[in-house]
Amino acid sequence: MVDVSHADIIQKMTLEQKCALLCGYTTFGTRPYASLGIPELEFSDGPHGLRHQADHANHLGIGESLPATCFPCAVTLADTWDTDLLKEIGKALGEEAASQGVNVILGPGVNIKRSPLCGRNFEYFSEDPYLAGRLGSAYVQGVQSTGIGACVKHFAANSQETRRQASDSILDERTLRELYLTAFEIIVKEAHPACVMTSYNRINGEYANENKHLLKDILRDEWGYTGVVVSDWGGSNDHVKAVKCRSTFEMPGGGLDSTRSLIHAVKQRKVDESDVDQCVEDALNLILPTDAALKQHPHTFDKKAHHALAQRAAAAGIVLLKNEKVAPLTGKGAAHPLLPLAAGTKVAVIGDLAGTPRYQGSGSSRVNATQVDNLIDAVKGSALDFVGYEPGFDRTDTRNDEKAQKALQLAAKADAILLNVGLSEAAEAEGLDRTALDLADNQAQLIEALAKTRKPMIIVLSSGGVLTTPWSAFCQSLLYEGLGGQAGASAVVQVITGEVNPSGKLAESWPNQLSETPLADRFPSDTVQAQYREGPYVGYRYYETAHVAVAYPFGFGLSYTTFAYSRLRVQVDEAQRLPKANVSFDLTNTGTYRGAEIAQIYVAREDAGIFRPERELKGFVKVALDPQETKRVTVKLNETAFRYFDAETNAWESESGVYRIYVGTSSADLYLYKNVKIKGTAAPHIQGDEKLLPYHFGRVQQVSRATFEVLLGHPIPKESPVLDRNLCVRDLNHGKSPILWLFRAIAQHAVKTNPNTNTFFVYNMPLRSMAKNAGNLISMGFVDALVREAKGWGLAGVVPAVIVQVLTGNFFILVWFLWFVAPLLIELIKNAVLNAQGERTLAAQDKRS
Repeated sequence: MVDVSHADIIQKMTLEQKCALLCGYTTFGTRPYASLGIPELEFSDGPHGLRHQADHANHLGIGESLPATCFPCAVTLADTWDTDLLKEIGKALGEEAASQGVNVILGPGVNIKRSPLCGRNFEYFSEDPYLAGRLGSAYVQGVQSTGIGACVKHFAANSQETRRQASDSILDERTLRELYLTAFEIIVKEAHPACVMTSYNRINGEYANENKHLLKDILRDEWGYTGVVVSDWGGSNDHVKAVKCRSTFEMPGGGLDSTRSLIHAVKQRKVDESDVDQCVEDALNLILPTDAALKQHPHTFDKKAHHALAQRAAAAGIVLLKNEKVAPLTGKGAAHPLLPLAAGTKVAVIGDLAGTPRYQGSGSSRVNATQVDNLIDAVKGSALDFVGYEPGFDRTDTRNDEKAQKALQLAAKADAILLNVGLSEAAEAEGLDRTALDLADNQAQLIEALAKTRKPMIIVLSSGGVLTTPWSAFCQSLLYEGLGGQAGASAVVQVITGEVNPSGKLAESWPNQLSETPLADRFPSDTVQAQYREGPYVGYRYYETAHVAVAYPFGFGLSYTTFAYSRLRVQVDEAQRLPKANVSFDLTNTGTYRGAEIAQIYVAREDAGIFRPERELKGFVKVALDPQETKRVTVKLNETAFRYFDAETNAWESESGVYRIYVGTSSADLYLYKNVKIKGTAAPHIQGDEKLLPYHFGRVQQVSRATFEVLLGHPIPKESPVLDRNLCVRDLNHGKSPILWLFRAIAQHAVKTNPNTNTFFVYNMPLRSMAKNAGNLISMGFVDALVREAKGWGLAGVVPAVIVQVLTGNFFILVWFLWFVAPLLIELIKNAVLNAQGERTLAAQDKRS
C-alpha cells in the first residue's frame, strides 16, 4: 500500500468520528462515514481460504461462510518450500477476497512452531524463522498484487493455545529477536504487508497490542513499518495504551465503550490527539486503496482454475517419508521401490479419512470449500484398479473389530493396500493444545493387523501436526499429506501413480517420542506464564546441538529420482556492516525421473564465543531437473546469515572468525561444506558466561530457574493470577466469590465433557474479553463489577442478607444474589444508553460532514 496524506479528510473529522473509526463497527468491519467518503473496511479469516460470512458473522468458526477454495493449510504449503507457488496462491486468495468484497485477508500465520504439541500448528509454516519469513513474504506479495491487503499474524511470541488470551511469554531479548521476530522482520522489509495483527498474549509482562517495545521501538522505528496494526479479535486490553503505541484498530466491533475511553483520554490529555490522527492516517491508507481495488475486481472467480491450483499445491507439499523396495506386484523382475504404482495395480482403499477426508483445521480458519475430493473417487478415476473401500476404524478412537475385520478381508483381494490414517478434528484445533504425539490406538492396531496380510502397504498420513511413527515399520511406503485442502486426495493419487514426482520437504522436525522434545515437561504452560527457558533451541536447532536423534529431520523428503551436489563455491561480501554471501554449486539429477530438489544452505560458527545452535538454515532453492540434467545454482545469503542479536549493544552483531557453509537436503543430511572467514563487527560483549553452560551444549530440557534468570538478565516475575480485568475464567477459583466459583466450575465441566474451540475459548478467556467481544451489551464497567465480586466485595451482601434472614427466615439467597446482580444490571443499562447516544451523535455528525 502506498502512503498518502489524508490531512484534508482528517481535518473534517470530529474527535468522536476519529476515535470511533479506530474501534470495529461489526465483527469484521470498520465504521463507514459516507459523507466523508470513508467506506467500511472488511476483514476476513483466510490463511488458506476465505472464511467470509455475509450475515451473523463470528470469529470462532461457528456458522457457515460463503463458498471459497480451500487451499492446503500452511503446514502443507510450507513443505513445498516454493516461494513462487506461495505467490500464486496468495494471488488467488486476493482474487477470491475481492470477489466477496473483502479488503484484508487475515493471514498468513508465521508463528514459530515452538513445540509440536501446539494445537494450531497446522496454521503456521515452520519451526524455522527464515523459512517461515520467506514463505510468508511470498504469500503477502501474492495477495497484495491484487490490490487486496494481507495481514501477517500473530505478532509475537504466540506459541501455545492454552491460556492464549492472557498468557505471559517470558523470554530474553536475543531469543525474541532471533527466533520469534525474524519471520515478521523478513516479511515487513520484503513484502510491506498492509496489516500486522498483534497476538493475544503478553510479552514480558506487556500485552502485545500495547507493547511499546514491540510496536514502536521495533516494528515502527527499527523496521520502518508504516502500515496498519490490528488487535487479534478480542485481544485488545487497553485501547488508549494501544493507540499511544500506534496500534490502529481494536477488533471486533460492537459498542462504543472503547471509543468513549479514547475520547475521554484525549480530553484529559492522557493521549495526544496527534496520536489518534496518526492512527486514522494509517487506517485511511488501508481503507481507501483497497476499496478502490475492490471496485475494479469482478464479483466472481474461476473455481475450476483455483481448484486445479489447490491440487498442484497439495501435490507439491506431499512429503515421501519412506519408499522401500518390494518384489514386483505383478509379473517377474527385480525388486523396486513400491511407489509409484503401475497402471492396473489392484488397490484396496482403507481408512475412515479416505471416505471423509480430513483436509483442513478447526477454528477461525475453517473454509466452506467449493468442492472436496476424496481418496475413493480419486483412485477410481485413475489408471489403478480399485477393488473396494472399507473405513477400517472409527476416527473417534473407538475400537471397532467389525470394521477392522472387513478391512482385512478387502486387503486380501488387492495387490497393494492404500491406507489413510491421521488425526481427527478433535485432536488438534485452534484454542486447545495437544497432549500427545501418538496416532490413535485403533489406527495403529489396524496398521499392524494389515501388515500381517503381507500385502505391500502405502500409508497416507493426514494431520496438521507432527506424529510419532513407530508403526511405520509395518508399511513399505509412507506419505505425509499434512492437511491438503479440498484437492488433497486427488494430489495423493497423482503422487502414488507417478504423475507427480514428490518433492516436498518437512518444514519441522519429527521426533521419535515426546519426551525427547526440548519442551517435553514444560509445554503447554498451564500457569499464567510461558517461560521460554529453552532460548533459541527450538526444533532442529535443539536436536542438532544436543545430538538427539529424530525420526525425520527438518528439511527431509524423498523423491522417485536421485540428486548429486558438487563444485561448491562461497563468495563473502563484507562491504556493509553485516556480511552477506553468494553460495554456488552444481546440482545434477542422477536418476530416471524428472524431479525437483530443494537444496538447503546451513551456516555454522566454528568455535563460537557465544552460545548458538549447531547450524541454522540461511538459504534454500527449489530446482526442477530432467534426468541427467545439471544446473549451476546460486543462493544469496542476506544480512541475516551471520548475525546474532547482542542484548548489551541492543544491535545485530556478527562474531569474527571461521564459519562453515553447508549444502544438503536436510538439517542432518549435508553433502558439501566450505569454511569462510568473517571479520565481524567487533562487538564488545561475548556471551560466554559459565552460568549459561547448558545453553552452550543445547541441554535445555532442565534449565534451572537461576540459569534462566541469568539469560533474562533479571528475576522471573511473580506467576500467580491477579484479581483484575485480565483474570481468566479458569482462575476464578482464586477469587472470593462463590457465584464466580460456580461459573468457573461450569466452564471447567464444559471443557472436560465437550472439548472444542468455543469451550476452550471461554475457559481461557480473561474477564475483559467479555467487553471486547460483546461491546453492544457489556462494558468495562460490567467487567469491573465482576472484578469487585471476585475480590470479595459482593460478600458484603451477606450482612444485609443475614439481617433479612433473621427477620423473615426466607430470603438469604435472594438478597445475596440481588446484591451480586444489581451492579451488573446497572452497567448493562448504562452501556446500552451510552451506546445509543453515541450512535445518534455519530450519525448526526456524519450528516453534517
